[in-house]
Order: sequence, then structure tokens, then C-alpha cells
Amino acid sequence: MRIASTNVPKRMVATALLATAMILLSEQMAVAQLDFEGEPINYGSAEVHDRISKLQQDVETGKAKLVWDKKHGWLPSLLEHLEVPAYSQLLVFSKTSLQLRRITPERPRAVYFSDDTYVGWVQNGDVVELSAVDPQQGAIFYTVSQKKTDRPEFRRDRGQCLACHASSKTKGVPGYLVRSVFPGDDGQPHYGLGTTTTDHTTRFEDRYGGWYVTGTHGKMRHHGNAIARDDPIRPIDPEPGANRSNLAGLVQTSPYLEPGSDLVALMVLDHQSQMHNLITRASYETRQAIHYDQTMNRVMGRPAEHRSDTTRRRIASAGEKLVRYLLFSDEWELKSPVQGTSEFAARFSALGPKDRQGRSLRDFDLGRRMFRYPCSYLIYSESFDALPDAMLDYVETRLALVLTGKETSAEFAHLSAEDRKAILEILVETKPRFRERLAAITIK
Repeated sequence: MRIASTNVPKRMVATALLATAMILLSEQMAVAQLDFEGEPINYGSAEVHDRISKLQQDVETGKAKLVWDKKHGWLPSLLEHLEVPAYSQLLVFSKTSLQLRRITPERPRAVYFSDDTYVGWVQNGDVVELSAVDPQQGAIFYTVSQKKTDRPEFRRDRGQCLACHASSKTKGVPGYLVRSVFPGDDGQPHYGLGTTTTDHTTRFEDRYGGWYVTGTHGKMRHHGNAIARDDPIRPIDPEPGANRSNLAGLVQTSPYLEPGSDLVALMVLDHQSQMHNLITRASYETRQAIHYDQTMNRVMGRPAEHRSDTTRRRIASAGEKLVRYLLFSDEWELKSPVQGTSEFAARFSALGPKDRQGRSLRDFDLGRRMFRYPCSYLIYSESFDALPDAMLDYVETRLALVLTGKETSAEFAHLSAEDRKAILEILVETKPRFRERLAAITIK
């Protein structure tokens, strides 16, 4: 704001500056809730460094070459270059994705995933759908045309995917969601019956509508492997689709890379999808809050490093949600043991890292809960490590307090003393930054 006359009283100048600052703050607060395209996020314009963008660079420079497969197009080569395992295959037959017209119960969409990358393939599809997590920007979406060429091009989505992948279901940021629907016999969801966005807190009986599921789960039931009936009271009969070791009689799986749709992989996807979103949300909230403070500090003539109470509250709010989900607060307790039908569980657990006792945050329980040591393996992700310092300080401090038993609130009552001790020991040995944070807390 420019003051035209030096005769204006200082009190009036201060009042004008304060009014301007409040207007700027209110506008920026609105942006913080809805807009990630502007400063400081710049989702659509900032340079990204996810696996797919890196592969595109390698293809362009000749460092990498994708190999065309007559049956599956670019799919097998993409999985190899992106280090996404074929054994992670999941099959979803609801019409809930980009190529919905080609998806039916007879021709489900195949989804493959790793810790940070997702690949979607449809029989006779026009494109392969891809997404990878950028450490700063979160989920970035791409497609690559299913046409044989010397140098395939990855096209970044400019809004079509975000219609579903940037909403309250993804924590208000570009992200991921696993949906359970009531599918008709053509795969079209009966939206009038409702849908559920699933994660590790979702009741087992509300999961996997519109998905094929292979694996055993005892007396528990889910909505997978079933077509919804015209019955508002009981639209899904879960019995025929329960405890399936294979998909014989439901769908012909020979067109796919794997024969099943592993239950344990689905449960991991439930957890992982929203874990990514909460990490991204924590990053966005912190960066936006600090950006607002910097604007206010300039207007008010305060030190650049000043942090307002509002900013501290925003960081604490997003950070607390992240800590609770990271430690599996409110996880749905399994009523029966769960077992998959593929090598997914064994291969996933082997990825580590492991401590000197051979323990890992990837070790499964699958008796009463998903993991033996309930702290998300995505604590090792690049996205977590790339969180702004203010957020990392908050989250790691809270983790240290919970795991040392100094925090005893009800949100973490599911963690026994043995759980806390084991998780703490694993993190101290496998995550050096956390070890440093713990030492700082202990000193205090």
C-alpha cells in the first residue's frame, strides 16, 4: 500500500496498514481452504520430481526405453521401470475411473501400486493411467497412450482427474481414494445407496463394493465379488463372495498379469491412500500458514521469522491428524484372521527396513489388526521427510511423547506399552532423524 502524503498521521497509517493486512489475510485464508494452484503451492505450475516425470526424462534422453507388449501394451514395461510389482494387482469392476465405458464386471480395471506409484490398466483401453507422489506437491496424475511408438509421451492431467482426486474425500488436496460402492450388473454404481471412502478405520463389512477380492477372512464379510440387488434394505448378499481363494466363475482372469485381487494388498491400499493425503495436507497447511505469516510480517513490520498463534494452531491441527493416522488410531479391529492369495504379504514385509532384531514396520499381524507394530511404513517416504521443518518438528515431537509413554490420551490407548516400546526401538534404529528428535525430547 502506498501512502501519498507524508502529512498523514502515523496512527492513520497504522490503521490503514492493519486493514490492508486483514484483507490480505482473509483472502489468503480462503485460498488456503480451496486453492492449491496459487502461492505458495503452485500445484499446476511447479516443477515436479515424481517417478513418472523422472521416467519421462529418461525416455526422452534415451536412458530408458519402454518395450511394447502385444497383449498389454506398455503395461509390463511401465511396471518394470517404475518398480511397481505385478503381484500388487487389484481388480475393480465399478465404473469409477477415467475409462469407465470400458470397465464392466467382465472386464475389470487392474490397479498396481508401490509405496509411491499407481498404475491403472483396462482391457483395450486407450491409455494407461498413472499417478506418482511428488515429495512437495503430492499426487500427480498422468496418462500414456496405448499406441506403439518409439518414444511414448506421458501427459500430465490438467484437471480431469482432480474432479474426483481433489475433494473432501482426499482431505482437500490432490490425492487418492479407495471407494466402496453398490455396483449394478454393468458396474455402474447405485449412487442412491451411498458410497464409502475406505481406509484402515472403515468397518470391514463396508469395504470393497465394486472390487474383486481373493483371500480368506473367516466370519467377517465385505461387499466385494458381488452385484448389488434392487433391495434398499440388503442390497448386497456378501455370502457368495466371501473367503474366495480364486475368481473362478466370477471373471476370466487370463487377460491380466496375475490371477487374483489380493485382500491384504487391498487393506494396504486402504491405509496407504489416505496416509499420502494426510502427509500432503500437512505439507500444504504448513506452507500456506507460513506464507500468510510472511505476508503479515511484511505489512506489519514484524520480524520475518515471527509465527502467529493462528499459524501454530494450523500446524498443530494438521500435524495431530497426521500423527493419529500414522499410529493407526481408530483402526477397525479385525474379528477374524486375514490371509491373501498371492505373494504380496511376504514380499511387502521383506522390504524393510529392519532393526537388529529383524523387526519392521511392514510386519503384518492380520489377526486383530493390520500391522504387528502400528506405525505407518510411510514414515520412511520421501514425502514425509520433505515435510516443512515446522511440521516435522511437531509430528516427531508428538511421536516421541506418545512412544515414550509421556502422552497417554485416549487417542493412543490402542497402543500397549509393548507396542510403544517396539515401535520406538524400531524407529530409533532405522530412522536417524527420529533418533535425534528423541534425544532432544529426552534432554528437555
